[in-house]
Amino acid sequence: MSVEFTEGNRLILLESGARYFPALEQAIREAQHEVYLESYIFADDPTGRQIATALASAAARGVAVHVLVDGFGAKALFGELFGELLAAGVRVLVYRPDISRWNFRRSRLRRMHRKLAVVDGRVGFAGGINVIDDMHTPGHKPPRFDYAVRCEGPVLVRMQDEAERLWSLVAWVSFRQRWRVQRRSVVDPAPCGHQRAALLVRDNFRNRSEIEDAYLAAIEGAEEEIMIAVSYFFPGRRFRRALVRAAERGVRVTLLLQGRVEYRLLHYASRALYGSLLQAGIRIAEYHKSFMHAKVAVVDRRWATIGSSNIDPFSLLLAREANLAVDDRRFAQELRESLERAMTEGATPVRPRHWRRRPLWNRVVIWLAYGTARALIGLAGYAGRL
Repeated sequence: MSVEFTEGNRLILLESGARYFPALEQAIREAQHEVYLESYIFADDPTGRQIATALASAAARGVAVHVLVDGFGAKALFGELFGELLAAGVRVLVYRPDISRWNFRRSRLRRMHRKLAVVDGRVGFAGGINVIDDMHTPGHKPPRFDYAVRCEGPVLVRMQDEAERLWSLVAWVSFRQRWRVQRRSVVDPAPCGHQRAALLVRDNFRNRSEIEDAYLAAIEGAEEEIMIAVSYFFPGRRFRRALVRAAERGVRVTLLLQGRVEYRLLHYASRALYGSLLQAGIRIAEYHKSFMHAKVAVVDRRWATIGSSNIDPFSLLLAREANLAVDDRRFAQELRESLERAMTEGATPVRPRHWRRRPLWNRVVIWLAYGTARALIGLAGYAGRL
């Protein structure tokens, strides 16, 4: 698949919530016409309240504010803060609000995992950072390791179109027809920078494999180096084979993966893949300094992606995701240097010799987790992709 990049963008890499939330809040406070904000999680905590205050303030001065959250990820929002946002004039919609633990339908797994924002058709944000306070939450010091990108330029045309399209769809199925989009802002397609970028989305309709196909095209075209940092890594056969083939033709392949246990099943199931990857010459490092939430990659120090999509069946086959692809050496180099620092300061290499000598109990846990994960994916109807 060939990614359709737009020319003339201005992009700023934002590492962690410490840089992302001030930039997002400033954009909302400067909004004059409309705000679209999508987040899998919108927590009722200091950061959530800070962003909610900015949204409420924008609505009070006549800005059309649209907040879309996921019914599972943002279930903690459905309380006092939810009511306060609505009372302030913020339009809040919930993607698939049916979160009953007794609902076993496959569609329940189709979550809205995007982290996307567009303000006045003038500035946008894409990445992996939820609206949640990572700076002061117990157990998250240092804060989660994650990225977002601030965007200006023609790439906002698709960002705004996608935000409006999903909002209108959810408004329609939620019987909120009066909340359907009445566009106030028109994106100026004139260049404002010199960087090439493209928004990649994954949905269950027209763009079922856009993000995965873009990854595979970049991997298969790599000549020197592939660096991938992702919190949940459980790729299917095509993705694994592409990485192995790249390593076999002499490309340096490095995976920076989650080292701390956050979700036990995926944590241990993904480790069943380590042996074959290490044997192929792929470098693996596990990040332990904090919880890693990043979903980024750099290929040949030029192509990069930052977004919400993990490399697992739930992100690549089920969830609604949004990634930004960038074709720019300076941006890719900045991201690469950040990943190198993370590996130096907070990661531990997985040595092939040590991996082969791990204890029996660890091997048993890994393969039980792997079998369980495959069974669950099979029940969802996607076993053939693993």
